[in-house]
Amino acid sequence: MYIAFELGWDTWRLAFGTDLGDNSRQRQVAGRNLAAVRAEIAKAKVKLGLAGDAPVVCCYEAGRDGHWLHRFLTANGMTCHEVDSSSIEVNRRRRRAKTDRLDAEQLLRMLIRYENGERNVWRVVNVPSFEDETRRHPHRELEDWKSLRRQYSNRIKGLLATVGQELEVDSEFPEAVRRLRMWDGQGLGEDLTGRLLRQYEGWQFADRKIKDLENERRRRIAKGTAPWLERVRTLLALKGIGANSAWLFVAEVFGWRRIGNVRQLGSLAGLTPTPYASGRSAREQGISKAGNRRLRAMAVEIAWCWLHYQPNSALSQWFRKRFGVGARLRKIGIVALARKLLVALWRHLERGEVPGGAELVDWRSKLAGHRIKEAPAA
Repeated sequence: MYIAFELGWDTWRLAFGTDLGDNSRQRQVAGRNLAAVRAEIAKAKVKLGLAGDAPVVCCYEAGRDGHWLHRFLTANGMTCHEVDSSSIEVNRRRRRAKTDRLDAEQLLRMLIRYENGERNVWRVVNVPSFEDETRRHPHRELEDWKSLRRQYSNRIKGLLATVGQELEVDSEFPEAVRRLRMWDGQGLGEDLTGRLLRQYEGWQFADRKIKDLENERRRRIAKGTAPWLERVRTLLALKGIGANSAWLFVAEVFGWRRIGNVRQLGSLAGLTPTPYASGRSAREQGISKAGNRRLRAMAVEIAWCWLHYQPNSALSQWFRKRFGVGARLRKIGIVALARKLLVALWRHLERGEVPGGAELVDWRSKLAGHRIKEAPAA
């Protein structure tokens, strides 16, 4: 039996079927009501004339609900495909009708086609374990707090710009803002000063959270015993790779993904080329940008760091020889270097191959100068 889930916040629609030519049986249950899902599956088997132990294959679109439903369905003996929404084929000929019923019907038909060997109808998400998924939270939370701190800082600077002033947002800001005078010698006024100080309190709170998370990360790198942290230390031992990038690379990809070849890695990062050739027209459209945006952004950033800190490496020499002239050419070439560097880091972790000409350092030296606080007692 095949089941397609169309997930909403309040309700879920389930479409059941056994073959492409059959009319689907559709039912609606309350969102996240797992008992109702089990009951509808049992009723559908009876209605469709299937045995109680008949195999079940199901699918749903990856999105807000994450991977927990996949784990629930597989734990109950079903085969589940979590589908990349952007890979689902759509008829572009004209405006199309869209309802939950039609979406569930389409998913069901595509599921049956997929299970019958038509593997190009969509792309299936590689679902991590719960432990691998939770590993992503520290650096993603740190990213959120940094974004919030930047918002507060930009808002403060914008407010000061309206009165022709500027100040550095740091620990001395409250005293400095009270001393500020406008062009006519007057102070900023009670309302503007109060707003600036309240914005500063938000900046200060975000800054404190960032420091706490960074300290926790250093503590785990220095003293943690989890096997995946050894991979973080291995990357950290390369000159030019810092705690931010090493942690992100391992938590997002290298700590749990099984990568078969370099093409898979390039596709995962969205760094694969997208050629366009039709008739006499042939051009390159740039990279696909269809992969992990955090991995891609960090790979490009580290590629620039690699040129600075590993100037004698084979990758840096290749870059200078191929893209060394012109700022525009360097910006294009850095993407190619980022892809090559990702491949080199993957081989370094999987096979122990140090990138050609790369300089190694003691990873502990990158944590030196930072006071690592002990984790609070439980």
